Amino acid sequence: MKATWKLSDGSEITAEIANGTNMMQAAVDNNVPGVVGECGGCLSCATCHVYVDANWIAQSGSVDDFEDAMLDVAEAERTDASRLSCQIEASDALDGIVLLVPQP
Repeated sequence: MKATWKLSDGSEITAEIANGTNMMQAAVDNNVPGVVGECGGCLSCATCHVYVDANWIAQSGSVDDFEDAMLDVAEAERTDASRLSCQIEASDALDGIVLLVPQP
């Protein structure tokens, strides 16, 4: 599947992602600036915070209680589109997903 990260400077990074890979790992593997994944996807930081494009919010799944708590400590402003990218798993249903990387 393909995923696109839109950066705050207007540039974009698009990559092929294997099903089952979380979007944080995919971002790190593709050198997406602003997605750090400091905890390695263990849901113990918010350094992989992204905004899911409005067209993809429903398909990306819902935020559970633990992710919700972690989003409260994200450095960038939290919105209804906020997700921790480690909690979004690549699948055929998400082929073409667009994620916006918050400005650092």
